[in-house]
Amino acid sequence: MLEIKNLTKVYGDGTVALNNVSFTVEDGEFLVIIGLSGSGKSTLLRCINRLIEPTEGNILWNGKDITLADSTELRRIRRKIGMIFQHFNLVKRSSVMINVLSGRLGYVSPWSSISHSFPAKDRKKAKEALDMVGIADQAHKRADELSGGQQQRVGIARTLMQDPEMILADEPVASLDPVLAHTILGYLEQLNQKSDITVLCSLHYLDLVQRYATRVIGLREGNIVYQGSREEIRRMTDEQFKEIYGEEAERVSAGLKEV
Repeated sequence: MLEIKNLTKVYGDGTVALNNVSFTVEDGEFLVIIGLSGSGKSTLLRCINRLIEPTEGNILWNGKDITLADSTELRRIRRKIGMIFQHFNLVKRSSVMINVLSGRLGYVSPWSSISHSFPAKDRKKAKEALDMVGIADQAHKRADELSGGQQQRVGIARTLMQDPEMILADEPVASLDPVLAHTILGYLEQLNQKSDITVLCSLHYLDLVQRYATRVIGLREGNIVYQGSREEIRRMTDEQFKEIYGEEAERVSAGLKEV
């Protein structure tokens, strides 16, 4: 179980990105976080694995307080928390295979990672991960030769190399067309359902949220303003929608229109 307790993040310029946020995530959930840009979605996800340091509060995962972990313990914790980024976060000049193998950095020595001297079992595992996301034939291409959808599949394959127990996906389909968005979220759903991997994913569009989420949290200006199940978000009222997205927002084909 993941427990977020009174989490607050204030940036150096005084911006309050998260304000006393608390919630729990059961093992095996597919939790989707919704809200406008700047609502705190990315900050929340990045605080969980301490890519961003929280200002106050606690993050407990399986009983361990991530916020108190020293560098050695944090390295061990991060091994089991995969991260998928909106802009893929690949080394563009490196091959697809090397990018996927980088998911094992938490398990190998620094020298092995610098020299790309990964053991044969890791290379076999990388091929299997690429095969799982359907791009094994792209293994030796440079990452920047791939389409956006293919690059995001590389990001998922890299995450699989960690043998994750939880995946944090920060707007993973924001730059993709609707068909590719469903493909990528389908892979995450498969990992969630077949491998029992907990997924926390930030999304914008309600049609995607309604299709993939088992539970939803709505953020606005760093505060939780909505919590509901998949069924509840399908019955979301206009008042609840505006509480998340503001009075000037309106729903269009289950998505969001900012006016």
